[in-house]
Amino acid sequence: MSPGPHPAAVEALDALVASGASLAVAESLTGGRVAAALTAVPGASRVVRGGVVSYATEVKVDVLGVPAEVVEHDGVVSAACAEAMARGAARLLGATHAVATTGVAGPDRQEGKPVGTVFVGLLTPAGVRSERLDLAAAGDRAGIQEATVEAALRLLLAAAREDPRH
Repeated sequence: MSPGPHPAAVEALDALVASGASLAVAESLTGGRVAAALTAVPGASRVVRGGVVSYATEVKVDVLGVPAEVVEHDGVVSAACAEAMARGAARLLGATHAVATTGVAGPDRQEGKPVGTVFVGLLTPAGVRSERLDLAAAGDRAGIQEATVEAALRLLLAAAREDPRH
């Protein structure tokens, strides 16, 4: 028997529904797990517009519109990339809010950054921001991915609660 929807996903979606918001997701290292956590909530379709799993750099650039300069200068494991992914998902899917994940789940370093380096981007009507996470202590690849989902849902919930429209 499954444990049911994630409590932070339920609360975030309830707050977004109350404010009349819509949500898009852009994921790299989490491979769709954030969208899965959100859409496991009954009634998620009232808010969730869709998502893009952009594992390849080319998809980040060509589909989400991450500027090539960001990839060249900052890399795909960066705050700038996470923020650009969130902007791109919101634009592409017509959402007021977006959450994006990018980072190194392992087993090897990427762009010189250690396993567990993660960035979560968040776009709201107030602007775009990101949070850097060091999730090396989360253990293996699956642990880092799960910890990233937890962090993304936590950030989304905090942003939804800050929204002055509800």
